[in-house]
Amino acid sequence: MRLHRLLALALLLFALSSHAAEPPTPQQVREATEAVYNDLDLHGLKADRELRFKDRDQPKEREASAELRWLRDLVRWFSEAGRWLMWFGMAALAAILLVSAWRWVRVRGDAAGGRALALPSHVRDLDIRPESLPDDLPAAVRALWQRGESRAALSLLYRGALSRLVHDHEVPVRAASTEGECATLAARHLDAERGAFVARLIGLWQLAVYGARLPDGAAVLAVCDEFNARLPRRVAPPASAA
Repeated sequence: MRLHRLLALALLLFALSSHAAEPPTPQQVREATEAVYNDLDLHGLKADRELRFKDRDQPKEREASAELRWLRDLVRWFSEAGRWLMWFGMAALAAILLVSAWRWVRVRGDAAGGRALALPSHVRDLDIRPESLPDDLPAAVRALWQRGESRAALSLLYRGALSRLVHDHEVPVRAASTEGECATLAARHLDAERGAFVARLIGLWQLAVYGARLPDGAAVLAVCDEFNARLPRRVAPPASAA
């Protein structure tokens, strides 16, 4: 290094001046300087500077790395969510299967045990319990009609028909069944003649209730005459309310 050379030169000049009576001449100084600069042991180190352009691709690489990290996180999140959804779906399916199996076992148990479904006591506010009806229903209807109590007679006739359908002929009439539904159920579960008779009887009731006019008396009395033959009892009647 330059500092080393200066120190060497200073020592050399000091040595020359200490051995001579007179100070060194310019020629001696020049020769000593050249000797110092030409000495290989005093060359020292050389520092080189190198200019390099900044790598413009580094920010892009960092951005790409950040995007890839975000994409990996998104894929990991979807994977985790999918796993939870799969477990939830399996649990829901298992619950549905268990409920279905429980219902099937209950229905099969009811059928095997011969337990009958609860029969309705009323159909749209009309009492159809056998004990609420007279023993000789056609005679009671005929008597009401002849006394001029036409609506009461038709109501009793319709109630009696529903009671026979439910309790004697196992037609699945429900508490909310309409007249049309009752006629359809009768046609489906009875033979053609009985189904037609029930439809005719219900038509007489509907004419009075919804048609605002009374049916022909002969038609009403004809239905009373056929009632027990078309809808016979199949069980012993309970104590009636007369």
